[in-house]
Amino acid sequence: MDWLDFDTADCSIQKTLDVIGEKWTVLILREAFNGVRRFDQIRDHVGVSDPVLSDRLRKLVTAGVLTAKPYREVGQRARKEYRLTDKGLDLYPVMISLLRWGDRHGGGQDDGSGGPPLEVLHRDCGEPVKAVVECAAGHPISSPRESVTRMRDAERPRAS
Repeated sequence: MDWLDFDTADCSIQKTLDVIGEKWTVLILREAFNGVRRFDQIRDHVGVSDPVLSDRLRKLVTAGVLTAKPYREVGQRARKEYRLTDKGLDLYPVMISLLRWGDRHGGGQDDGSGGPPLEVLHRDCGEPVKAVVECAAGHPISSPRESVTRMRDAERPRAS
């Protein structure tokens, strides 16, 4: 089966991008992974407008990536804070991969200290966190040349 015969409407990457494929969405997720949960804090830290933030948060909640939990500060109206669901937490390797790619290829981020602006470290041992691609048997995959893409169901050729 040739890749060009595959119907990309059923592509998992495309389905993922339908949920998280916008710049502001990824930045909101970055905030959530770093413990920023409240609308005003996200807005102020990311620099996104209220309408865009509301829209992206609504989409992430609808998709099951975030959950909205009510909270109320004394003397204030009830508001929501946004927390990652298990589905959202599954995006952690994606976020680490984006961070590492930016560290390596982002350009202009080195402040002269010889390293990237942020470190993500394993809480237990202090070593840098990295995203690893490997097969189910645990063999590391360092290049697409070491893998093959095929359709799981040979009965789903591309619609003509």
